[in-house]
Amino acid sequence: MREITVPASATVPHVGGLADAVFEHAAETPELPVLARRTADGGWRDVTAAEFRDEVLALAKGLLAAGIRFGDRIAIICRTRYEWTLFDFAVWTVGAQSVPLYPTSSAEQVRWALHDAKVSACLVEHEDHAMTVGSVIDRLPELRHLWQLDAGALADLVAAGARVDDVAVDRHRLALTPDATATVIYTSGTTGRPKGCVITHANLMAECDNIVARYAQVFRNRPGEPAATLLFLPLAHVFGRMVQVAAIRGRVKLGHQPELSAAALLPVLRSFRPTFVLAVPYIFEKVFAAARRRAEAEGKAGPFDKAVEVAVRYAEAQEAKAFGTGPGPGPALRVQHQMFEKLVYGKVRETLGGRVRHAMSGGSGMERRLGLFFAGAGITVYEGYGLTESTAAATANPPERTRFGTVGKPISGTSVRIAEDGEIWVRGGQVFSGYLGDPRATAAVLRDGWLATGDLGSLDGDGYLTITGRKKEVLVTSGGKTVSPVVLEERVRAHPLVSQCIVVGNDRPYVAALVTLDPEAVTHWLLMCGKNRMRSDELVRDPDLEAEIRRAVVAANTQVSHAESIRTFRILAAQFTEEHGLLTPSLKLRRKAIEHAYAFEVDALYHG
Repeated sequence: MREITVPASATVPHVGGLADAVFEHAAETPELPVLARRTADGGWRDVTAAEFRDEVLALAKGLLAAGIRFGDRIAIICRTRYEWTLFDFAVWTVGAQSVPLYPTSSAEQVRWALHDAKVSACLVEHEDHAMTVGSVIDRLPELRHLWQLDAGALADLVAAGARVDDVAVDRHRLALTPDATATVIYTSGTTGRPKGCVITHANLMAECDNIVARYAQVFRNRPGEPAATLLFLPLAHVFGRMVQVAAIRGRVKLGHQPELSAAALLPVLRSFRPTFVLAVPYIFEKVFAAARRRAEAEGKAGPFDKAVEVAVRYAEAQEAKAFGTGPGPGPALRVQHQMFEKLVYGKVRETLGGRVRHAMSGGSGMERRLGLFFAGAGITVYEGYGLTESTAAATANPPERTRFGTVGKPISGTSVRIAEDGEIWVRGGQVFSGYLGDPRATAAVLRDGWLATGDLGSLDGDGYLTITGRKKEVLVTSGGKTVSPVVLEERVRAHPLVSQCIVVGNDRPYVAALVTLDPEAVTHWLLMCGKNRMRSDELVRDPDLEAEIRRAVVAANTQVSHAESIRTFRILAAQFTEEHGLLTPSLKLRRKAIEHAYAFEVDALYHG
């Protein structure tokens, strides 16, 4: 199959903007809890639709009092917090545009985005962010306001807007049309300078409304159990932004969690108890790895591994039944599955709060076996695919027929085409209007209504998309063999001891890899092996550890031909981090930066 189109499930309104939903919900269901805020004791306090409307209105009046006008751009540098969502909708209420930036952005990255977008005001979370902006403010002549969230900026704005008439806000809000720009999101930039993706109100409506309508059983959960989700993805990333807007428009109670690390996130999931989550594969990998380590520490690794096998076979049987190629789980498998329900599967679900039955995953690929395990454990993870230019998801697995290991079919209202060279093209209402101030770059990716994604993939006979790599990341060995590194890297990363893997081999005689280690997993492995703690330089030379990583490499090599396989590898003592410029804020590898930083190690793979 070369092309597939899925009809729309929702229609984009002809008038209005994203903020209208806040006011409509308050009028229709004023007492409905639409958000939840953390309390000082670590609990949660519901925020009703009427309360949120009043907060948005008061802040919008403050923005008008500060001189913010229709079409102005306002930057936000902050972690994922309630105040970001409040500020976003206040900005949209007055017809302004938000420019989200990662809180880890460097001074030069901040300067470039604020200059390129001609930002007139900036909201930062704390003093460190304020100092970052302050260090480049002399080169930002259009920046008129710098507000600091933790210094009471929102309260000050609300106080300043107390005398502004509600009618002034309504006039701005009602003047909005769906084709107006809602936000300019800068690409994380694995190569080159980040470009500002212009996302309209209509783009976000098309994306979010179609997902909420098509995945109603996910967003609505069980009868009598109000839907709720915890947002922990960065709001500077298009995926996090989509979750925020979809929750508000879909009347799903939304909570916020600023820290993405497993240690900080898991306790909050247990206290908030979401009914579904939207996450990146990293979260599901961490949940699984933590459960496996806990079982091993309790001397129950054997039963846990058996439970994993049963869950995978159970989910495979369900998958086969959904596609008409099998009868579903047999009696013996159902008995085994039920036996492990309380022993293992229920405990895994408790890790995510106990109520989660559905999840959506994007941002990078998830290993098929991991998806099958979670489905067998009672949490179906719908893997999807998209990019900033498509306002997040372009494809996702449908609830009734999930094909694990693929990124699903086009979401409602979307077409996907595979070009002659294998590139994925996407068309739909969520496709962005172009790069800010860069018509040449826009013309390079928008072709007769189609978005050329730069990713490579294939459609199977049922219209399910599989990602095989990126055009710019394809390696060509000196022998002329073309290799897509993604399949190999994801398979190596499936080993619990591996944190990251980068495959190299461009203009080299064969393919090789650099591997980093997961510190928590290594600590546990040393304990279970009865080994003393080692310095990192000693650890990477440990023969038992090397044997473990070699097993991961051998497993990865089974996915490709001999000519494409990893011939040798090196274990690194340090992590690839965003702070060192080796990962993007969305945790993607900066390949050129890594190969430059580890040029000696890469060279040693071929001459060592």
